[in-house]
Amino acid sequence: MTNNGIFTDEKAEAERKLVEEVQADFAERQSERKRIERGWELDMNFLCGNQYCGLNTAGEIEEEQAAYGWQPRRVFNHIAPTVELRCAKLARIRPALSVRAASGDEGDKQAAALSAAILARSGERCGLEDALYRATVWSETCGTAFYKIVWDNSGGAAVGSAEDGSAICEGEVRVTAISPFEIYPYSLSEEGIDEQPSIIHARAVSVQDIFAAYGVKLAGRDIEEFSLSPYSAAAHSSGGSVRAVRRGYEVVIERYIRPTADLPEGRLTVVAGGALLYDGALPYINGENGTRGYPFAKQVCMPLAGSFFGASVVDRMIPLQRAYNAVRNRKHEFLNRISMGTVAVEEGSVDTDDLSEDGLRPGKVIVYRQGGKPPEMLTLGTLPEAFEKEEETLRDEFSRVSGTGEITQNGQAFSSVTSATGLQLLVEQDDARLNVSYESIKQALRLVGRHILRLYRQFACNARLVNGKSESGAARLYCFKGEDISCDDVILESDSDINLTPAERRNVVYEMIDRGLLSDDSGAMSRAVKNKVLSYIGFGGFASGRDTEGMHAARAAEENAAIKSRAAEVKEYDDHEVHIREHTAFLLSYDPEKAVEERICAHIKQHKKFLKEDIDG
Repeated sequence: MTNNGIFTDEKAEAERKLVEEVQADFAERQSERKRIERGWELDMNFLCGNQYCGLNTAGEIEEEQAAYGWQPRRVFNHIAPTVELRCAKLARIRPALSVRAASGDEGDKQAAALSAAILARSGERCGLEDALYRATVWSETCGTAFYKIVWDNSGGAAVGSAEDGSAICEGEVRVTAISPFEIYPYSLSEEGIDEQPSIIHARAVSVQDIFAAYGVKLAGRDIEEFSLSPYSAAAHSSGGSVRAVRRGYEVVIERYIRPTADLPEGRLTVVAGGALLYDGALPYINGENGTRGYPFAKQVCMPLAGSFFGASVVDRMIPLQRAYNAVRNRKHEFLNRISMGTVAVEEGSVDTDDLSEDGLRPGKVIVYRQGGKPPEMLTLGTLPEAFEKEEETLRDEFSRVSGTGEITQNGQAFSSVTSATGLQLLVEQDDARLNVSYESIKQALRLVGRHILRLYRQFACNARLVNGKSESGAARLYCFKGEDISCDDVILESDSDINLTPAERRNVVYEMIDRGLLSDDSGAMSRAVKNKVLSYIGFGGFASGRDTEGMHAARAAEENAAIKSRAAEVKEYDDHEVHIREHTAFLLSYDPEKAVEERICAHIKQHKKFLKEDIDG
């Protein structure tokens, strides 16, 4: 055998061992997390109304059998509306992503403005809004959800065409929501993502998509959607499970290993159907200080100490839902006994088969044995008060456990409170239990924003255009490359107003106007402030007036950038007061070289000269 053949055989053997290692690692993590997965499936069953199932001793979901065939087993689902209410409240979190400048330097401000414009544009194109909604539903149902932030080479505008006629695109960031079923951490007790030595992302993918992405043809098989195991008819027919089956799919296993001393760029290994699809360094420079890291962000409903996965509000409501269903069904049983009656007959006195089939309907002729005792209805009394008390107690428990107070679920619960301040305090108390979920969503959004900017910095090699806004709110067009993105300190705009409704937000603005907080020293409101107010309260379409002061300020900022390399010309139509103010602020916030400082001072003197001539004239 030639040296080339020996090398090929050694390479194939190394790939085979690597595939077996990844598959064994994935199987071990599946086994460790099996009990948690079944808990998630139980939560999903209860949410969709399949509430007569549970976990058996083997940890599998099975259908619960009724004690008697005649007992009703109706479902009175309080979990679904509670989760819908929580999702509706959490959906109000739609803060705009912004970027904080590293310093007061004009260059840092411009870099922050560029990053903010990129975030605003990419947030609409990368699917962030849809991912946020889907992730919130997953986190409320199962306790945990994930965002995956990747670079899609097929996204963005077309910049050319390949030899086969396919379009060559400039690329775009993609943000997708991932269910907790697809993420397998190295340690279930490590809380943070970045602290995990490795993370496996496993999902069922059609063989056509695998071939399109990696060029490898696989046979495909039937995969259970959530367990990601081969389809088993026996397990599928046991009942109680919400699993779906995908036919012609394979499980794609992506194992991410964080950077270490031995692997400074980390490692990504992709395996599917016993074949190695990819093995190399982590693809994205998305960590702090230009390091490579995991392309994931985590969001939880309620964090658990010492647990990677969070707790679900559905899991806490399952015992209450079981008790509530039992109470309502027993209550209906008792009411049926009272309304339909229970008949007592003497043995042999009547035809019991006829009586069982037809009952004691009105006008029925009952023939009983001579000398026997006629049938009679047993008196069962009235419905015990214990049923009503227990039902009311369970409804209150739903409110306390779920974090949705009575003022949200029942508007008449506090009808005696007429003070606006009192009602506001009740609303704030009602939303207080959701603050933990609010904070988790905000942290995830900030991390997603940082990942977006870092991916653009890495992959946006060619010049791109993006629409943005200046400080005055005027439209502005930015031209940038990846190397121009030097600021990625993402913050949330209007962070303190996240929980305000649109009506409450308008009232806050109106109160600020009444108190004169938005007026200048002369008591008037500038055009720039008016435009911002109209946009903030949702009437940006009326902000059509030109903000000439803002336009002059933007021109002064351009002059500041130009003065670093050359002298800038002073125009006669400049608003010299605005220019003097902007140039002075630039001089105070920027430590220029001697030559640049002299050019700025000379430029300011020319503006002062024109301003003096205008005053004297």
